[in-house]
Amino acid sequence: MTLGDCGGENDRPMYGSLSRREVRSLIFHLLYAMEGFDYTTSLESIIDMFNRGYDWDIATDCEAASIAREVIAARDALDELIRPLLANWRLERIGVCTKLILRMSVWELQNADTAPSIVINEAIELAKCFSEKDAYRFVNGVLDELCKKEE
Repeated sequence: MTLGDCGGENDRPMYGSLSRREVRSLIFHLLYAMEGFDYTTSLESIIDMFNRGYDWDIATDCEAASIAREVIAARDALDELIRPLLANWRLERIGVCTKLILRMSVWELQNADTAPSIVINEAIELAKCFSEKDAYRFVNGVLDELCKKEE
């Protein structure tokens, strides 16, 4: 399975050959692993596990690692930006994958020069692969609401 799809080939991608979508997927995977370890394991250790376990070449100073590090450091602030956008939902009740996709997407909307429509589309694609069945609609609505408020 490559990072950019929900199944398929067993190719082991080299970091330098990843598409932007695959880099986002890698960031998601790093965040998911950190969440799974309850943030008690360093990101460097997680990357080392990925490299050894999947025969990858992810550097601890690559863009994906840097963004994951920033999202992790800002997770409380990102959650506070997300909370008011959750009509009739509590952040604690949202699935882990959906929450992580929202965090990384909100971070990207706030910190990158990527067009909001691209960020939202990429978040929807991640949600289709990794979140609950209809979570992509929820992710779309939350991120769209954030963009409207930011305008």
